[in-house]
Amino acid sequence: MSTSELVVMAAAIAAELARREPTESASLCMRDAETLARVTDLHESALAGMVARVDASGEARRWGYPSVRSWLRSGLGMREARAKERVALARQRHRLPEATGRLARGDLSYGYAATIAAAVTHLDDQDCAAAETVLLDLVGQGFSAGKVAAFGHRITDLIAERDGTESPDPDTRRGYETSWIESTRSLDGGRYIKGWLNTEDAAIFDGVLAPLAKPTGADDARTLPQRTAAALTGVLSAGHRATKVTVICDLDTLTGGTTPARLPDGTPIPAEQARRIALNAAITPLLLGRGHLPLYLGRSVRLATPAQRHVLEVLNPTCAVQGCEVPGTLCEVDHVTGWALHDGPTDIDNLTLTCAFHNRYKAAHPDSVHITRGPDGRYTYRIQPANGPTTPPPATDPWEGPANDPPRLRPQARPRGRSRRPRPEWARSREPAG
Repeated sequence: MSTSELVVMAAAIAAELARREPTESASLCMRDAETLARVTDLHESALAGMVARVDASGEARRWGYPSVRSWLRSGLGMREARAKERVALARQRHRLPEATGRLARGDLSYGYAATIAAAVTHLDDQDCAAAETVLLDLVGQGFSAGKVAAFGHRITDLIAERDGTESPDPDTRRGYETSWIESTRSLDGGRYIKGWLNTEDAAIFDGVLAPLAKPTGADDARTLPQRTAAALTGVLSAGHRATKVTVICDLDTLTGGTTPARLPDGTPIPAEQARRIALNAAITPLLLGRGHLPLYLGRSVRLATPAQRHVLEVLNPTCAVQGCEVPGTLCEVDHVTGWALHDGPTDIDNLTLTCAFHNRYKAAHPDSVHITRGPDGRYTYRIQPANGPTTPPPATDPWEGPANDPPRLRPQARPRGRSRRPRPEWARSREPAG
């Protein structure tokens, strides 16, 4: 059997297994869970080989993804940490023959293999071989994956010390001339903030926030960090006129319903909190037509109106091209059916957001773009590879059959009796995309 046929069989077995309820016996569940975990590690070994082949060939870029990691995140729905981990293992597997072999035989778990791959990423081939031996020996002694990762970092430090290339901690390596701030999102929707400000920026920070972070009275029990965070939030929400937060909710939610609101990126907002926000916010009504799609706004103008763009930013948090992560607020408005060449109207259901690069790419290569539209009115563009297939690839799940995407965007026939005088070359060259 070919590899593809085996993948289809494995997918079918996994789908059937996922639909079944666990057995009533806890001991059997424990045994089956251990077996399934080992099988999952074997699947990860096969996946690493496939990801390595895709990475080496540049195939992901031919399908419109900027990188293999972007393909894993957007195309396969992996979290950033998991995608990064799998790419590291795929790229290091040829330098880790023993670890790769043990993973393929089921003698090494995926967690250990990924940890070792991450530890040797910045080592040369000679040091990589020595580090692999040391780390595998630690695995054999029963150390956890976290301990092995810690030893891996220590090995990197020892090699840097041996070669006289040891570097300071990551924060120090950033330097002290340019300010920087790191912001990472927590699982509950909050954010962790870490940073450093140079002398000038620190003076601005202190001058603006220090007066606002003072205690409001004798009964103010907040700590200084809490007051500083409140001062920063106050400046961003009230003192900075460029700040705008869009909360999407139904009329029923505003009038006392329990349906949660949401941010443009899908983050849910409790109904009560949405109503509190609405008390101090500007409310913009969005009328919907059949199928809950925004109504037509006409073709009287070429460029989208501010109201239309606001609707598009709500519908499209990022560029419409699959895998492109440019925020919608930084994108251009694109006519799905071209306004200049194909008489596409400037109606809300013929508009979407694309980054500047993909807007011009679609205008220059209309036959290389597949367009789908979801039930919420959102368009998705898929870039086909040059000289590639004329139909989309089959669905990821083999039991679902081929994906039902609509045909490619093609020029529409112009009604009879209408003709257009050819534009001079200088006019065609200045015609905007879309």
